[in-house]
Amino acid sequence: MEGRKTFMGKIDVATKQYMSHKNVIADAFNFYVYDGAQVIKPERLQKIDTVEFMMPYGNDAKAAVQKMRDNLMVWESVTDGDTVYVVLGTENQDKIHYAMAVKNMLYDALQYAKQVEEAKKSYRDKNKTADIKLSSEEFLSGFRKEDKLMPVVTLVIYFGDKSWDGAKSVHDMFCVEDEQILKYVPDYKINLIEPIKVSDSEYEKFKTDLGSVLQFIKHQSDDDGRWIKGKRRFQNVEKEAVELINMITGANIAGNEKDEVVDVCRAWENSLKKAKDEGQREGRLEGVREGEIHGRREGKIEGKIEGQIEAYNDCNMPIAEIAKKVSKSEEYVKEVIKKLSAACL
Repeated sequence: MEGRKTFMGKIDVATKQYMSHKNVIADAFNFYVYDGAQVIKPERLQKIDTVEFMMPYGNDAKAAVQKMRDNLMVWESVTDGDTVYVVLGTENQDKIHYAMAVKNMLYDALQYAKQVEEAKKSYRDKNKTADIKLSSEEFLSGFRKEDKLMPVVTLVIYFGDKSWDGAKSVHDMFCVEDEQILKYVPDYKINLIEPIKVSDSEYEKFKTDLGSVLQFIKHQSDDDGRWIKGKRRFQNVEKEAVELINMITGANIAGNEKDEVVDVCRAWENSLKKAKDEGQREGRLEGVREGEIHGRREGKIEGKIEGQIEAYNDCNMPIAEIAKKVSKSEEYVKEVIKKLSAACL
């Protein structure tokens, strides 16, 4: 069990590292939010602290809440001459998380609370220098009437080949189905990229090897490599993506150590052919072994029958009666007697 936890930990670290690249984060959100259009530019992303930390019930709280996100960046977007900031977060899952909606809701709430706390601290510092004055209401909340929050979008990247059978919203997790009650309970839905639900044609909308990783995960249990043939994106896959594929799926895709990219099409087909050849060879060996065992078993049976025939024949028992005794045809008994007689000459 300890070994399995360690292996799962390695996958968690590897996915966090891979998703920390700005171009990969941009690719994931462009695919999910903008249907593949290149709206979010990597150079407009800025990494921020992934630790969400706050005192949940005000400054008098005894225990702080601290959560670590997988990846978190701020996107600077310019629209109609105005600069808008959006917080983009990813949660990477190689296993289904059945409380993902609550987990993400907490993360996003902590991020909003953090923004409020930062505004409050900023105004408190400025108040000391008389740079800004707050009304009593603004002082109470630490947030001015005209202040705005940066929206937070959390995207779950599922690195598994099963269908996500967990809840996709907080409402899905409730035991209550009364619509009159539920309409007063805010819902919280998760944004999810699920490899098995993405069609092969849609994978072409990815511009980085994230698409290659997820598409390979989707097809990892296929019996052959027909799905990968003719797909140009798999002919030049970066080594980091290939290593992630190998770690998650257990594939053994190998490339030239000196090359920065790997032809996954050729490597995967060679891997399948090698596995097939090894399987056939093992099958033939197994067949030979089974044949030998069967032959020895049959030989023992035949030897026992021939011994019985010889004994009955020495007693001058008629051939028809011998055949009945050993449950064989008269022709068989005659052949055995003939063979035994020849051996005695």
